[in-house]
Amino acid sequence: MNRVFSAVLMAAAICLPFTAAEADDLQKIENAGKLSVALSGAFPPFSFVDENNQVVGFDVDIGSEIARRLKAEPNIVTTAWDGIIAGLVTGRYDTIIGSMSITEERKKAVDFVGPYYRSGLAVFVRKGAGIAGVGELEGKTVGVTLGEAAEKWARDQNKFEIRTYKGLPEMLLDLGAGRVDAIVADDVPVFVAMAKSNAPIEQVKDDTLPRYDIGIAIRKNNPELAAAMQKALNDMMADGTYKIISKKWIGQDIR
Repeated sequence: MNRVFSAVLMAAAICLPFTAAEADDLQKIENAGKLSVALSGAFPPFSFVDENNQVVGFDVDIGSEIARRLKAEPNIVTTAWDGIIAGLVTGRYDTIIGSMSITEERKKAVDFVGPYYRSGLAVFVRKGAGIAGVGELEGKTVGVTLGEAAEKWARDQNKFEIRTYKGLPEMLLDLGAGRVDAIVADDVPVFVAMAKSNAPIEQVKDDTLPRYDIGIAIRKNNPELAAAMQKALNDMMADGTYKIISKKWIGQDIR
C-alpha cells in the first residue's frame, strides 16, 4: 500500500509528455466502452492470481464496479509496480486502482480520485485485555515485524519493550498466547487474518498512528473523468456496494 516508487522512475514519469491527456479521457472511455485498470496482481487480498489463474481481489472488484458505473467493460491489466505510473502517463491504461498511497511526489505525475480507503499502522491486543489506549501499554511488551515502519514507530515511542518477528503469523500466535501484550502492524493484513481465523483480538483505537490515504490514479488534466469516477465511488459507498466488496476481501469496511 505505502509502497515506495523509485525516484528515478518517478522523475522519468514526470518528464514524459502528457499528449495522452490533451482531451479528457472520459470521452475516450465512453467511445471505447472499456476502462482499462492497472494493478500489480501480486498484492493479496487487493490483487492476486487465484487457483483458476484469474486476477481477483478487492482492487479488482472496485475497479470493475467503477467501470460498470461508467457504462464500460473493465479490462484488468497487471504490470510491474515500479513502472506503473509511467505506464499510465504514456497511455497504456486508463487508471491505476492498485492500493497506491497518495503522496505529494506522485501528485506531480498524476491526479488522484478518492481516497477509496485508508490504511496505516494500528495496535492490536487480546480481547478482554482491558487496554483502551496506547498509553496503557507503557512498559509492556509489544511485537513488531523486523524492519517495517511499525518497528520504527514503536522504538520512537521509547516506552515499550520491543519484540521483533519475521512476519505477521508469528506475531499473532504470540499475541494469542499472551507472550506479547500487543502488536503494532499495518491494519489491513491483520483485519484479513482476523476474518479468516476468528482470532480473539481487537484493535486499540489511536489517532496518533501514521495513516495513508489510498487513491485512484488517472492522467492529469481530466476533470470530467475525475468527477465521473468520484461520483461512481461515492455512489458505491452510499448504496452499500463498497461495504459488500470490502467485507468480502478484508473482513470489514475499510473506507
